[in-house]
Amino acid sequence: MLVASLRPGPSLAAFPASARRSPVPFLPFPARLHHRSLLLSATAEGTGAPAGQGDASDAPVDEARLPQFAVDWEAARTYKDQGNILTLPVLRANSGGLIVRFNSLQGFVPNPLLSPAHWCEDPKRPIQDITKDLVGTSISVKVAEVNEEERKLVFSEKDASWSTYSSLIKIGDIYDGIVGSVFPYGAFVHLRFPDGLYHLTGLVHISEVSWDLVQDVQDFLNEGDAVKVIVVNIDTAKSRIALSIRQLEEDPLLETLDKVIPLEADQSPDRMMSPSEVELLPGLDGICNELLQEDGITDVQFGRQASEKRVVSQDLELWLSNAPAKDNKFTLLARAGRQVQEVYLTTSLDQEGIKKAVQRVLGRVP
Repeated sequence: MLVASLRPGPSLAAFPASARRSPVPFLPFPARLHHRSLLLSATAEGTGAPAGQGDASDAPVDEARLPQFAVDWEAARTYKDQGNILTLPVLRANSGGLIVRFNSLQGFVPNPLLSPAHWCEDPKRPIQDITKDLVGTSISVKVAEVNEEERKLVFSEKDASWSTYSSLIKIGDIYDGIVGSVFPYGAFVHLRFPDGLYHLTGLVHISEVSWDLVQDVQDFLNEGDAVKVIVVNIDTAKSRIALSIRQLEEDPLLETLDKVIPLEADQSPDRMMSPSEVELLPGLDGICNELLQEDGITDVQFGRQASEKRVVSQDLELWLSNAPAKDNKFTLLARAGRQVQEVYLTTSLDQEGIKKAVQRVLGRVP
């Protein structure tokens, strides 16, 4: 359990603003159409020809259907407000996504708002080939954007999948996944459900990729990689899932102390040492002196030192062991770079009280 760090890292559950809706920007369809093109789009249902192109461009405008268009725009707004899931037929595909029919209107499903289930069937296949195969089928979507003035009607299959499947996931669940987009702040992973399809996507933050020091996520993960992840947070209000890969692996810190470094014949894991007997990590002496000023902490002593195989953090971190206290002694593990130092606190505080005391001390230490 990490108590505190001298330089706090980013929150695992925080997602960058650029990833709130989708990892790749999209162009709405149609971006802007003049009045005649809109009517042609609405009256050329099922023709397979984009509005204003081919024979449809010369089609007469059916003025009698204008009231129906107004009714359907209002229906789209109502469905968006109510969050209804709709099943709409796919009329055609272009490089940016799918055109679907909504009553007398046509709407757009951008590629980034499609369910990951389509792409995960064959991650190496271009998305444009995948969307072509969806023409003539029907997909479940929710209304994502309605702007009658700009003639913009956007649907999201991802939002429909979230409404259907998000209630099935719980913190602590473990999933097989496929890595989607990779960014400097982390990687998006598509989650495989019991039906064999990948319905939802979560983020593995850079801090949860590996116990190793991760400077570039692409050194560890690439698009299409198969991974196993654990759910560490669910934000239902923002439709976000936070995932971790490293929490499914044993902490190399514990491996170093308990397995890699054998105890000498005359050495006990509980042997205490005073500060004069050990060479402390930079900054640790001052922190321990400050801890002694906290109410409820009566003594600070030191145990074993070790070197980890890998650099986990360049900053000094303090970890509180989950092991129960023994004779009112709790164990802290100080780590920086590859160095590890056991610190024993004699205290009347419980685990939560120790965490708060350490956080107060780190707030005072420069």
